[in-house]
Amino acid sequence: MTSRRALIDAAIPLITDNYVFPDVAEKVVEVLRRNDYDHLADIDEFAAAVTVDLQSVNGDKHLRLLHEEPKPRAVSDHHGFDKVEILDGNIGYVENTGLRDAGTFGDFAAAAMTLVAGADALIIDLRRCRGGDPAMVSLVCGYLFDESEHVNDIYERADDRTVQFWTPPYVPGRRFGGTKPIWVLTSSFTFSGGEELAYDLQQTGRGVVVGETTRGGAHPTDRHELAEHLWLTVPAARSINPRSGTNWEAVGVAPDIAVPAVAALDHALELARKLSA
Repeated sequence: MTSRRALIDAAIPLITDNYVFPDVAEKVVEVLRRNDYDHLADIDEFAAAVTVDLQSVNGDKHLRLLHEEPKPRAVSDHHGFDKVEILDGNIGYVENTGLRDAGTFGDFAAAAMTLVAGADALIIDLRRCRGGDPAMVSLVCGYLFDESEHVNDIYERADDRTVQFWTPPYVPGRRFGGTKPIWVLTSSFTFSGGEELAYDLQQTGRGVVVGETTRGGAHPTDRHELAEHLWLTVPAARSINPRSGTNWEAVGVAPDIAVPAVAALDHALELARKLSA
């Protein structure tokens, strides 16, 4: 078994060389060097303790040490688009729990968004969304505008460049379009890519966010394997919204209409039905 100190020593250059804010990286490394982890025999306790220290400087929830054992493949996997249906009143409903890689799973987005394209209103439920791919966020947004829209920028430390994210001018299937009403449901669990989707639609004025303030993670990460089943996730970039000039890091996405997450769907349905009455 690799010693705890050896694992920390392996993590330090990955943080120093890659973390999006070099000055913060130096402070995080100081904490790791100062603390002792050799007494933590249990790997989960070790990962949890290191994660607390990794996040102690600036609270970056994407900076983590994760112990992940292989999980059995789900019998039914909708690749994040867990529920797609037309509710009473011709209201489209899409629940997404993870915005997976657009290049691999874009056809699932196309199928989901095409199914609700003819609805009079749309509810996008991100209350259980744990994150995902910025390109998938742009693809989903592509079904919600009539023309290509600049929705996000990401600054990458490694190349010292800023990459723009626009909705695609063409999407497979049918668009919901850029004029019909959209409500986006959030919770305190909503994180990362799920937050970006809510924030992008809010900042463009395309969607009304209903629910709770989200977790607050706006830094895309790279995963580094330190040992078998032990992963260090290091934020190597940061989102910059082209309208607000900032992002939701640490503060979360604040809802336009604040209600408990458990009540968000009923509230959005009530608003949608009143609008169509």
